[in-house]
Amino acid sequence: MGSTGAATTVALAAGIAGSVQIALLGLLGQRVGELETAAFAFVLTAVAGIVILLVMRQSVAGLGSALREPAWLWLGGLAGVFVVTAIIVTGPRIGIVATSALLIAGQLVAATVIDRFGWFGVERVPIGWERVVGLGLLVAGALLTLRR
Repeated sequence: MGSTGAATTVALAAGIAGSVQIALLGLLGQRVGELETAAFAFVLTAVAGIVILLVMRQSVAGLGSALREPAWLWLGGLAGVFVVTAIIVTGPRIGIVATSALLIAGQLVAATVIDRFGWFGVERVPIGWERVVGLGLLVAGALLTLRR
């Protein structure tokens, strides 16, 4: 399998893991509290990340390198805090499908704007009518998942 095939497989697996994450963290949040679950998830993620870093790189020196980068780049990590906390709160209230659909719709609309304007140093990608129609259908579909 080439690098595109491997990347596709990893992205698909991450999507599956995301749905499982919404279900499990939502349930844990109902049992022990939403904020407690979020904090637990972040601690567990940090420990797992450090273990992976130590196994793969035999060092945590890269953490110091990240600290020397501009602080605005750290917003990516804080965005993860928001996403995880949001799924813990919303999953049990609106369901796994609606939570996933709205998260993906929001992500793709924001990604389109980021691509269009080349924000954060990404290459500019024009927005054609096909993309606008696709996003409109995606958002409409996501909103339809709210109906039970």
